[in-house]
Amino acid sequence: MYNKLKEYFAKITDNKSGNIVILFVVLQLALIIISLLYPDKFRYVSQANMRVLFRAIPTLGIIALGVNLLMISGEFDLSVGSNFAFSALILAILFNSGVPVFVSIIVALIVGSIIGAINGVITVKSQVPSFIITLGSMMFWRGMVILVSQGQAESFRAPDFYRNIFISSFGVIQMQFVWFIIVAIVTWLILERHKFGNYTFASGGDKKTAKALGININLVKIINYSIVGFLTAFAAIISTMRVQQVSPQQGEGLELQAIAACVIGGTALMGGKGSVMAAVLGASLLFTIEDVLILLRAPGFYLQLFIGLLIIVAAVINQKLSKE
Repeated sequence: MYNKLKEYFAKITDNKSGNIVILFVVLQLALIIISLLYPDKFRYVSQANMRVLFRAIPTLGIIALGVNLLMISGEFDLSVGSNFAFSALILAILFNSGVPVFVSIIVALIVGSIIGAINGVITVKSQVPSFIITLGSMMFWRGMVILVSQGQAESFRAPDFYRNIFISSFGVIQMQFVWFIIVAIVTWLILERHKFGNYTFASGGDKKTAKALGININLVKIINYSIVGFLTAFAAIISTMRVQQVSPQQGEGLELQAIAACVIGGTALMGGKGSVMAAVLGASLLFTIEDVLILLRAPGFYLQLFIGLLIIVAAVINQKLSKE
């Protein structure tokens, strides 16, 4: 029965996401049933809770979509949390200095993309593992955030026009969730319907064949690093529009959560395997778990315990499946 369901969901998604789709659907059905049976004690399907989920998922989800592309090409980026904070800080400082908000947004996106590109260039040129390079980058840019901000939060109150574009709501659906879906569609088109997607899979899965076919692996990886930086800055803009300030601690832990979302979704740690659905449902699953723990009034550290265990289990399962 399970194998038939897996094959069915794989066919209607992208032929790579049967396991995570089954897990996500089963979990959602279970939570909905429990919520209907105990509406006063477990308000999972309430409008208020749905708004929280649709507001919370996109920030991590958009970043995970970029990290997913990079992981498929065989690399990591541990600096996305620091990039997130620095890009948001640049946005706020420029706007508060009198720069038009549109220009501030463009500059923030460029800054995020450049940080990603720098990570990529150093990684491919030095041949040092990306884990080490981006770990150093994470610490450097976090230090830059503290240096530029002097350890103080920076306010950001954008005009209503821009807030409506990024964070307005339509019932329980939040505009940031719409942006998440748009980014997911674009990344799916890149990965599954464009030759660059084939280059990305080849760069992470079969380097010898990729080189034999004339694929510039280094360029592919640098571009994917840039995409991660761009999407990280974009997520930072959406988040800053909502919270209306930038703190020096903003974005801490996002890098590990983004990697966790991809791994849980089925993206291979060693590259060459993954899907957009992996990032979308992986991020959604993480926040669903967090939401359930909050609804159950569980201590905050329970989330880390559960996610840590989930990452280990997912990694082991993915490794076993890759050998079949």
